Amino acid sequence: MLVNMSSCAKQAPTVSTATPRTLLVQKFAESRAAELKTLQSIVASRLDNDFRSQRKKRRRTTDFDNRGANARFKKKRKAEGLSNHKVECDEKNEVAPRHVRRRTELRQNPVIGFSTSGDGTKWLRTHVWHAKRFTMTKRWGFHLPLHTHGRGRGSRALLKKLKCGVLVHDASYYSAVQLEGPELTDREAGHLYCWNLDILLIILNSLLVPSPSSDCETTSTKILSGLIYKDAMLHFGGSTNSQIIAPVTYMWQPRPTCSNQETVEKNALCRKVWVWLHPAALREGYAILKHACETQTNLVTCISLEDHLAKVELIGSRAFELLQTLLHPATGSSENSWQLNNCSVDKFDAGTSEGTSILGIEDRNIPSTILTLTVKDPRMPSKEATDVCEAKHSSSFDHKQDNLGNNVNIWDASLGIYPPEEESVLCDERHYQHMQSYRIFEKTSKRNASDKGKCSRLCPIMLLKNHANRGSIKGWSIILPLSWTRTFWIPLVSLGSHAIGLREKHWIACDVGLPNFPSDFPDSNAYSSFMALKASISHEEEGLRPPSMRPLRVPVPPPWGCVRLAFLNSESNDIENQSEVTGTVRNESSVRLLDAKESDITPFESHGSTLGGFVARTSDSFIKFLDYINGTQLLLFPKVPEMKKSLSKCMRDEKILEQLPVGSVSQISSNQGLCFLRVLLHAYKEGAFEDGAVVCAPHVADIISWVIRSGEENHVQMPLASLGSLFVQQPSGEWELELPGDPLIRESFRWPIGFVTTGFVRGSKKPTAIALCEATLLAQLREEQWRAVLSRQRRREIYVLVRNLRSTAYRLALATIILEKQEEDVECM
Repeated sequence: MLVNMSSCAKQAPTVSTATPRTLLVQKFAESRAAELKTLQSIVASRLDNDFRSQRKKRRRTTDFDNRGANARFKKKRKAEGLSNHKVECDEKNEVAPRHVRRRTELRQNPVIGFSTSGDGTKWLRTHVWHAKRFTMTKRWGFHLPLHTHGRGRGSRALLKKLKCGVLVHDASYYSAVQLEGPELTDREAGHLYCWNLDILLIILNSLLVPSPSSDCETTSTKILSGLIYKDAMLHFGGSTNSQIIAPVTYMWQPRPTCSNQETVEKNALCRKVWVWLHPAALREGYAILKHACETQTNLVTCISLEDHLAKVELIGSRAFELLQTLLHPATGSSENSWQLNNCSVDKFDAGTSEGTSILGIEDRNIPSTILTLTVKDPRMPSKEATDVCEAKHSSSFDHKQDNLGNNVNIWDASLGIYPPEEESVLCDERHYQHMQSYRIFEKTSKRNASDKGKCSRLCPIMLLKNHANRGSIKGWSIILPLSWTRTFWIPLVSLGSHAIGLREKHWIACDVGLPNFPSDFPDSNAYSSFMALKASISHEEEGLRPPSMRPLRVPVPPPWGCVRLAFLNSESNDIENQSEVTGTVRNESSVRLLDAKESDITPFESHGSTLGGFVARTSDSFIKFLDYINGTQLLLFPKVPEMKKSLSKCMRDEKILEQLPVGSVSQISSNQGLCFLRVLLHAYKEGAFEDGAVVCAPHVADIISWVIRSGEENHVQMPLASLGSLFVQQPSGEWELELPGDPLIRESFRWPIGFVTTGFVRGSKKPTAIALCEATLLAQLREEQWRAVLSRQRRREIYVLVRNLRSTAYRLALATIILEKQEEDVECM
């Protein structure tokens, strides 16, 4: 029994059932010989035992001869080796070709800074991706994607994707200027002093219009707490009578409410403010902000974050869904929880706390929201696969610790944030996980950490939600470190978002009724530079054509000075008396204009811009202008909270015109300055308005011919002979308006009151043009049109005539004043 038991205790050696690491092809083929013969017989029966290639399918070109391609490939590899390793070949120092050196440089991913070309022009981090698909241009010191290849006929498809898809734009050419200074505190009370005592707030109040202190208490508290951002106009002097620099977006660093009590008890708490500027006005904006910091106090530092931060814009109805798919917060119990885990963020309102869901914020349509998150690398695999890999094979990989803790976020970008992991390292990990799924384990792992420096798997970002009053447009902006741009760009495009350039972005801005900087800001220096570049390009294109095929030259930029002449004409209301002698209108009017400028310089006069006036972009500044010129009786209704009657009630009021004297605009002196308002133009029945089109004041008979007698062909139209002589270029290069000498031609002449800055988008279902028109002349037109009809037939829109500069036909349009719909007009696309 003992022997039998001992013999039973002996077991046969176990046979491994794991998949072998190596496979012998010959033995595998011998074991499958029967199956291979069966497949061979099936193929032979179908081809009738004719295994020759069919003649009709043979190539009749030399594409099969790849000896030249192999030679070029070897030469390219050799050149790359020379550029990477800097070795000598054939006893000569060979230099790699330009395209190889450029691609090698653009593939690098330094922590800060842009790569530059030979003339100093900067390359975006996504330049290689855009250069293959877009027409590139040099603008504002960057190589930027201008538009997709073609003649610009894809606007209809673009607007369709805007409604049912996602558009993405690399806006890394925008730069932030950081202001950092102390925020005074009260030791005894344990809370902040009044906001007006803060040094940072004093500096911003002196430069921004509207100022941060001009908002209501609730809005101001959210802005200064870092919960929402705000748009404003940056001025040289911070008031309406000073020239603007550019529209800006400013945001405050959230106050650390979850910090230790020792930090709160300090005398001064350091706070940061970011002011985002367009590259066309970066130098001016940074200079004026730095000068203000040095003038006010030496406690505030002003630095440029041009080489540290990037900005990616997502536009469309499905932008938030794409963000949910792409971003995976690094904190929280679940990867897709999308919870705000940021102790520095205060409550959004009385009913929310720091655990507010981002999805809830999207559903509640909270405008201008700022969300600070730390997310995982979007190239990394799913959380489950990563957890399995780390749990079972933690000894195989040396996972280094990330530098992003609870105290490090996007606001520390100036200190330097680790770049993302190299793609080769992530590829090795994917290969290892793929082999692991087949239960094939490598003896030694080839995966090593990056040798160039410390890298991170986590990225701090900031999400900015678009404003709620941007029409039907929805979207988010992602602010992230510059070295992480390509890491997020490729997944964004792979998930279905459609990349756009500068022209497509301008189309979207016009379709939703938003201005685009600098083309819609003629009162800025950036507009003058932009128009000078546009004029030079147009002149070069004209030079390439023969003289017989060249189009009619039009003024670029538009001659804004002729609007002043129209204002002078409204005073006399007699064209014949103004120019009895044939010639330019400026014979008498320009003298009166010079006398007015010499005698009295109004505080609302534009300083240094070609506009000849200022643009009112807030209701407060417009009301101050009306008070200054004693024009409160004008039929203009800026939307202010204190206004008791709405515009619709004023239209139906029959006594409003009885209280208004006839010709109230002519009583305003011409030396009071000009005020321009941004208006939206819609064609009454037909017409397409182009950039630079002139907006004219119609007669009542013109409106009747369009509205009542629309079937008759008696619309006002200029003679073809006078088309090229209306705007004449002087020897100095400036364009001036010349009044026609023929009385018959004068009958068809209509005085200009403004110009179109952005024309129609052809593919839009409701095409909209953006124009700037003089405020008092708009009031005069509204008065004339309201007096000509009954009170129930009045409209809030104003009838105007629009004529393209290369056309003789006037088209009737409806002008809507923006400041009559909203209190501020400082948003910019």
